[in-house]
Amino acid sequence: VQLQASGGGLVQAGGSLRLSCVASGRTFSSYVMAWFRQAPGKEREFVASIHQSDGSTYSADFVKGRFTISRDGAKNTVYLRMNSLKPEDTAVYYCAAARSPFVLKTDSLYHYWGQGTEVTVSS
Repeated sequence: VQLQASGGGLVQAGGSLRLSCVASGRTFSSYVMAWFRQAPGKEREFVASIHQSDGSTYSADFVKGRFTISRDGAKNTVYLRMNSLKPEDTAVYYCAAARSPFVLKTDSLYHYWGQGTEVTVSS
């Protein structure tokens, strides 16, 4: 399984970005995919996850109302639409995948990781 994340960049506070994660290597209908992030000097934290089978999602409280995770099953791609960005959203964002029937939020349960895409939000 390979995951390729993209879409990061520099944006002003209040702006928007859309991250993409393309998965390849197998059929992903039984997989959950997620976004995590790691800010400088901080531990990696869960952002949102989505199950490829039915689109069920789970999001961290701090992103509800601002970030939306979605998928395109035909393209094996997961997106993270980020609106109303804040400087504290600055981090490297990683996509991850795991074969599971559940929408997981624990990073140790994910077996596959992308390389990360950097998001910088200026004030």
